[in-house]
Amino acid sequence: METETSSTTNFHGGRLVARRLKQYGVTKLFTLSGGHLFSIYDGCRDEGIEIVDTRHEQAATFAAEGWAKVTRQPGVAALTAGPGVTNGLSAIGSALQNQSPIMVLGGRAPALRWGMGSLQEIDHIPFVAPLTKFAATAESPEAIPGLIDEALTTALAPHSGPTFIDFPLDIVFSEGDESPPAPPLPDPEAEPVAASGVDEAIALLAAAERPVIMAGTNLWWGHGEKALLELVNERQIPVFLNGLARGCVPADHELFFARARGQALQEADVAVVIGVPMDFRLGFGGSFGEETKLIVVDRAEPLRPNPREVAAECYGGIAATLDALREGTAGLEGATGAWATKLREVEDEKRAAELPELEDDRAPLHPMRIYHELNQFLDRDAIVIGDGGDFVSFAGKMINSYEPGCWLDPGPFGCLGSGTGYALAAKLAFPDRQVVLIVGDGAFGFGGMEFDTLARHGVNVVAVMGNNGIWALEKHPMEFLYGYSVAAELRPGTRYDEIVTTLGGYGELVEKPADLRPALERAFAAGLPALVNVLQDPDVVYPRKSNLA
Repeated sequence: METETSSTTNFHGGRLVARRLKQYGVTKLFTLSGGHLFSIYDGCRDEGIEIVDTRHEQAATFAAEGWAKVTRQPGVAALTAGPGVTNGLSAIGSALQNQSPIMVLGGRAPALRWGMGSLQEIDHIPFVAPLTKFAATAESPEAIPGLIDEALTTALAPHSGPTFIDFPLDIVFSEGDESPPAPPLPDPEAEPVAASGVDEAIALLAAAERPVIMAGTNLWWGHGEKALLELVNERQIPVFLNGLARGCVPADHELFFARARGQALQEADVAVVIGVPMDFRLGFGGSFGEETKLIVVDRAEPLRPNPREVAAECYGGIAATLDALREGTAGLEGATGAWATKLREVEDEKRAAELPELEDDRAPLHPMRIYHELNQFLDRDAIVIGDGGDFVSFAGKMINSYEPGCWLDPGPFGCLGSGTGYALAAKLAFPDRQVVLIVGDGAFGFGGMEFDTLARHGVNVVAVMGNNGIWALEKHPMEFLYGYSVAAELRPGTRYDEIVTTLGGYGELVEKPADLRPALERAFAAGLPALVNVLQDPDVVYPRKSNLA
């Protein structure tokens, strides 16, 4: 509904939401149907924004995060009041720790009857605010455009992350006039070079004999991949990647390493740590040698204090700062050849030692054999999504990434169930690319019904399941500590593939290594969302080295 006055056009609140989203280039709204959201749906329908509905609000919110991860544009989810919002909280928490720029729109009981016990009446703000950068309630229709401006600006500003607005039912159905056009959103590529620390960093790096680069997720959010590759190429610095930085230097680049990471970080004299916190993934700083000088580069100061001494801190535009480091260290490339050669020897030796596992003929299958076969099917620009525990840990070790934005995992929050939402969004964003979901049988329990969502929307994702019938990430460590395990068993050999078939997809069971490649071929050719359910040896223990806590 819209009405005109002498100088303005009034729109109902849901249309005001949709018009603002459209001005910012939003094309998809991820949601699960709820009456508190009808006005927003009506507005999106009028404005040409596609409504993508899921089977659980957690999946809708993960889809919004997945959209942000693969496009670097804000993902938007709409959750109905009360349980709709609470069902999305784990995904919002995940986005916070992944620094993913998403905006969640919540329904809310009407303001006119607030406190009288309307259906699903609860104040979301007190429990959503700790998980977001910004959380507010729309107090009038006229406030809606400005709130969306603020929420999206805040979501994208470093450190990026989730924001939340809820809309009382009576407010979002009422009319109001539209604000001036939407202001521009923050541009990571325009972020200036770090205000301090660059000269110190250049001096350290220029004098280094054994430098390394360790880059993570904020490299991707900060649009620093081109500057990183130029720094690596021109200064010949060995590089290691985790999180969303995977693929920012191709896996077949001469200076990309993975297996040599432990030795390289310990023996480096200078390490440039880019966009990655020194949390459990880097041993709380202990992954680096005691004598290693650390240069920290990030979009903004860390959310937590660095756990060890840092020699130079450079907070500002990642691309601009890396360009400054490259320009200031001419000649470094002449000093790193022997170091890179040594690391390549370590890398090659460790990869050679894996060959027996890659060709292992056991049944049920070794996870390394599964990934050896899968790697041969993946295009260079395939988007691979991990959702699981140890099975995904093996994937992180084995799956090669060649282009930026091609690897998505739950991140440090470790929330299972993210995979189907991520996959839904990735395939909608890039329909012509392979999107492959790596999923454990435990993780399938959190998001398996979303294969119905994939089928309904014609989203042909191929999923490969490692089905070992246990919670491996818990069972094996508990047995190591106590000699027994509890609450760690699942039903062996469950036909999850038949569930996917029932939901409108393609499913197939694999019990022997020789059957895996033909099954993958059929799954990729099926033209449906597919699950290749591979029985995996439950006795294989992932060789975990990091202290998770």
